[in-house]
Amino acid sequence: MNELLEKAKKIKCLICDVDGVLSDGLLHIDNHGNELKSFHVQDGMGLKLLMAAGIQVAIITTAQNNVVDHRMEQLGITHYYKGQVDKRNAYQHLKETLGLQDEEFAYIGDDLPDLPLIQQVGLGVAVGNAVPQVLEFADWRTERTGGRGAVRELCDLILNAQNKAELAITGYLKQ
Repeated sequence: MNELLEKAKKIKCLICDVDGVLSDGLLHIDNHGNELKSFHVQDGMGLKLLMAAGIQVAIITTAQNNVVDHRMEQLGITHYYKGQVDKRNAYQHLKETLGLQDEEFAYIGDDLPDLPLIQQVGLGVAVGNAVPQVLEFADWRTERTGGRGAVRELCDLILNAQNKAELAITGYLKQ
């Protein structure tokens, strides 16, 4: 746990996947072909608290749809990379944009497209229901599953490791 907290202390940007991480991974498609997704409000609050504490949030996802676009807009996420089958290019662009090093990033994922970044960043995290290949290489596994509070669990870990929980709450309430 000490090594985990040491890694979390260095984080200046959290990167999240969407399907299976911010959403539960289930695709609901209506009879018109419209895709619907479920997002947990506690995950969204965790991301807002990170941002209120001065920690950057980014999304790198293979998904490309209006539902995700709308949710990212609701959350105020500006570092949003969609349609990224190979997520390494978006990550490199984000690193250059923010001027950060690998050890200053955390990434949370659930499946094979997430594996390269989980292995590269300073804190690679798997949601509780991630595939075995991701679990094998992650620094930490959340107790909660994707779309069910896993992201909030990680946000709380980062804020507590950096002693920024109170700052985050104060900053959020001033918005």
